Amino acid sequence: MIEIDGSHGEGGGQILRTSLALSILTGKPVRLHHIRSRRKAPGLKPQHLLSARAAAQICGGRLVGAELNSTELRFDPGGVQPGRHVFDVGTAGSTGLILQTLLTPLAFAEGPSRIRMKGGTHVPWSPPADYLQEVFLPTVARMGIHAKLNLHRAGFYPIGGGEIETAVEPASVPLKPLRIEERGHLKTLRVISAVAHLPLSIAERQLSRATNRLAEQGLAPQGEIRTVESPGKGTYCFILAEFENVRAGFSALGKIGKRAEQVGEEAAENFLLYRNGRGALDPHLADQVVLYMALAKGTSVATVSEITEHLKTNLWVIEQFLPMKFELEKDPAGGGGTLRMAGTAFRSNVHSGARGRS
Repeated sequence: MIEIDGSHGEGGGQILRTSLALSILTGKPVRLHHIRSRRKAPGLKPQHLLSARAAAQICGGRLVGAELNSTELRFDPGGVQPGRHVFDVGTAGSTGLILQTLLTPLAFAEGPSRIRMKGGTHVPWSPPADYLQEVFLPTVARMGIHAKLNLHRAGFYPIGGGEIETAVEPASVPLKPLRIEERGHLKTLRVISAVAHLPLSIAERQLSRATNRLAEQGLAPQGEIRTVESPGKGTYCFILAEFENVRAGFSALGKIGKRAEQVGEEAAENFLLYRNGRGALDPHLADQVVLYMALAKGTSVATVSEITEHLKTNLWVIEQFLPMKFELEKDPAGGGGTLRMAGTAFRSNVHSGARGRS
């Protein structure tokens, strides 16, 4: 039994998601204590509950304590069951974060899977679906993870109701290490400005401010305006930067009382902060790929634009399950650094098929 203190570091929801994924992969039961205890409203919220229940569904596992606001949870995994899975958050909870719980175990299963998920796709405190499509999945594909995400409907706070569908094929194992120390030259810079059930002029104003701000720095981004299908109103601006060796993504969301120009400027400033630094992996990507580094064969080396508390917390959780070794060296010239990790050459999870638990 692996014991995890959910109050360790930052990112209580992340601790839960990584613990669930690794529990399934390794076949080791896990007990989490003090879940999200640092939050004003501690304990499991709807999207955390769905992460736990979804994890149990894909492997026939057993949950104890999976209740709203619970701060204790026990998970006994079963064998991964590839195939079709459908989940509905029921709120604007992030579908992308829940997908990250399921992707790794399903990628190591013996057959393909298709996950259809309803909920939030463009919501605060999580990367949007565009980021998963354009940055995260292409990066882990280099390591041997084969998955494709389609956005059917956008889901904004507070209604949600978005829908993503992800096709997952068995991974090429063992995974290849990730080695990205330099970004290389900037090849393309795209700004996507989108609205749902709002005047197109809002998207135009977002795009104009973002592209003008980037042009002030000598950049010439490509701009695109989109009208997206959604059950509710919403708006966002997403910037995709494709360098020779890495992709990076930056976004900002609209909300009532927030001017369109502020949305565009926020996305642009997020990119410029990264551009003016030295690391290759943007903060979201660094946090998301460390699990795959730990599973890979050989030593991964990557520079990160920022050493976040979420990154350090995720590394700590992985250490509780896997015998990987890592070094995280801070860059004295800035907030980024270099991550070196000796992977475990992980080949397969517990055998596919239910183990009789309910």
